[in-house]
Amino acid sequence: MQSYTIGQAARLLGVSPDTARRWADAGRFTTHRDENGRRLIDGRDLAAFSVEVGQGSAGDEEEPYTSARNAFPGIVTAVKLGDIAAQVEIQAGPHRLVSLLTREAVEELGLEVGMQATARVKSTSVHIDRT
Repeated sequence: MQSYTIGQAARLLGVSPDTARRWADAGRFTTHRDENGRRLIDGRDLAAFSVEVGQGSAGDEEEPYTSARNAFPGIVTAVKLGDIAAQVEIQAGPHRLVSLLTREAVEELGLEVGMQATARVKSTSVHIDRT
């Protein structure tokens, strides 16, 4: 399972690293230390917390989240596979994006809950890039 540094988590949540550290210190999400002493957050824990933040329960410390060129870097929070089609949800800061794509595309990208991905929006289509 992928883990994220405080800085990476902050970028995915659309907040400053200081805000992410305060949330971790307050017990909003669990961290652990790697062999170099860096604080890491498990991808599944970050995915669950990003849903909470996206639903507006993170408090008034949130900074506005902006998207350049319609790209929404975030974290995969759900993957639902059907026989042919699939649904992927990404939480990009306060934005929840849902994309319908083929099961084959999800499998080729290796998308799973807790990993980083970027939703790219053009017109009414959402494309997912693994990052």
